[in-house]
Amino acid sequence: MTITRKDLPPITLSGIDCERLDRLANAAAATFPRTAEFLAREVARATIVPTGFMLHGVVTMGSEVEFKDETTNQTRVVTLVYPDEADLTAGRLSVLSPVGAALIGLSVGQSIEWQTPGGGWRSLTVLGVRSGGS
Repeated sequence: MTITRKDLPPITLSGIDCERLDRLANAAAATFPRTAEFLAREVARATIVPTGFMLHGVVTMGSEVEFKDETTNQTRVVTLVYPDEADLTAGRLSVLSPVGAALIGLSVGQSIEWQTPGGGWRSLTVLGVRSGGS
């Protein structure tokens, strides 16, 4: 189980992202149990908006996201994608990675903190979002 030290921020997902991510988390439960559980929890707690509703400033699938890793103080820009499209060298981060699962549904200015499999703590803050696919 993923443990957090503080309350999780509210997140928002489109109906289509919610459906697809729920299926992905269920399908990945045996292969990537910790991340799949984290993603499933994020989907379950999200506020769902109708598909096609514009989510300005919200991390959705296909979004280009600028975020700061509060643990390392590094800023990165990635595009959030499904696992089959992931390519870190091209900046395409899988939503089935711990960072990808943490970013989905966050809005600009929000932060999330969670415990890593190694027992350390990780915290990310969303600095900017450019609309993506959904």
